[in-house]
Amino acid sequence: MYFTKIDWAPSETLFKIGSFGIHYYSLMFIIAFGLGYYMMKKIYDEEKIPLEYLESLFVYMIISVLLGARLGDVFFYSWDYYQNHLIEILLPIRDTPTGYTFTGFRGLASHGAVIGTLIGLYLYKRKFTHKPLLWLLDRVTVPIAIGASFVRFGNLLNSEIVGKYTNTNFGVVFLNRGESLPRHPAQLYEAIGYIVLFFILKQTYKSEYKSKPGFMLGLFFTGMFVIRFLVEYLKESQGGFEDLIPLFSTGQWLSIPFITLGGFLMLRSSKKTQNEV
Repeated sequence: MYFTKIDWAPSETLFKIGSFGIHYYSLMFIIAFGLGYYMMKKIYDEEKIPLEYLESLFVYMIISVLLGARLGDVFFYSWDYYQNHLIEILLPIRDTPTGYTFTGFRGLASHGAVIGTLIGLYLYKRKFTHKPLLWLLDRVTVPIAIGASFVRFGNLLNSEIVGKYTNTNFGVVFLNRGESLPRHPAQLYEAIGYIVLFFILKQTYKSEYKSKPGFMLGLFFTGMFVIRFLVEYLKESQGGFEDLIPLFSTGQWLSIPFITLGGFLMLRSSKKTQNEV
């Protein structure tokens, strides 16, 4: 079978006014959050939950996802830099020889986003007690899975989190990185994996497993981080602590606890249901 390389040099910016601009990466986040709100609205309507709870949930999700993703990148991957640039952790700026420049939030980590989401939804649940925490966590997995795929498309548009060189004529040549050899489009592989996971979760929500607390969350953890673990083999190193703990990449080490937790949740949910019967 004949494959050909694809030259890739898209603009990262939708539009720009002076030093301020809207990046396609930011647009992917906007689409992910907007689509997530729409999906959760359908779930709340179907299960007859007052929409006033959804509006508060939306605010909690935005803050927890972005804050968790940012801090995840800082502490898991880039602490060597940020320990000397603390002001840049929560501000969209970068220290340059000519002064601080607006960059937008470019460093975000998916593992941190998941941890932030879990903390945010726990805090949300302490204030709003209309449904159990696992009920909520099970249902947000559906929009999060498809939202994650948009984030990876954003990485592709930014020519970041690139794959390793294919050493063949197949792959993507990231011209705006000054390259001439094709790499694996690892961002695209991961995005497609998350789309498949989204459809699996969507069908699971329509099945009897919808009523098994924790099952969908476990399926989400296992599916998402198995995908992440496998794609990591085709990615260039993103740094982090993998030099201190060899064998796996930082992303793979961070994925293992979630895969384990996912399997435990699915097993626990199934056993609990059997014991109740």
